[in-house]
Amino acid sequence: MRRTIGFILNGQPAQVETEESDNLLDVLRGPLGLSGPRFGCGLGQCGSCAVLVDGEEKAACALDLAAVEGKALLTLEGLGSPERPHPLQTAFLELQAGQCGYCLAGILVGAKALLDRNPDPSREQIAKALAWHLCRCGVHNRVLAAVALAARRMREGVPA
Repeated sequence: MRRTIGFILNGQPAQVETEESDNLLDVLRGPLGLSGPRFGCGLGQCGSCAVLVDGEEKAACALDLAAVEGKALLTLEGLGSPERPHPLQTAFLELQAGQCGYCLAGILVGAKALLDRNPDPSREQIAKALAWHLCRCGVHNRVLAAVALAARRMREGVPA
């Protein structure tokens, strides 16, 4: 059955006419044309498709679109812009915390969720928060360092 689902996407109202059973990832990448959330495992286990739904990290591939009706969604595209990058994006670039980049959109969104909850996380807390994000390139140490750097800069009010 087709229906219209409305939500806030990256700060802007969005409506999509879709099948009620469609998953969020397919709609984000399809009709909405976003490329940040990526298809990885399709089971909600790798983190490549992570988005924030009302501030909580979720796997878009495992979330029915109907579950986000009326909620606020944030994807990588809503995190920052080339003109005004988020401190996480600046830190990731500065520390070269990525190689192929396939997993980074999900990791950045997950890191934002962590820093929103805890502006001064320990290395262990960062690692635990990002544990479900799989990176096959092996840049985990740089990712942890970049999140810690961004957290410090955000606490100190250093612009991105």
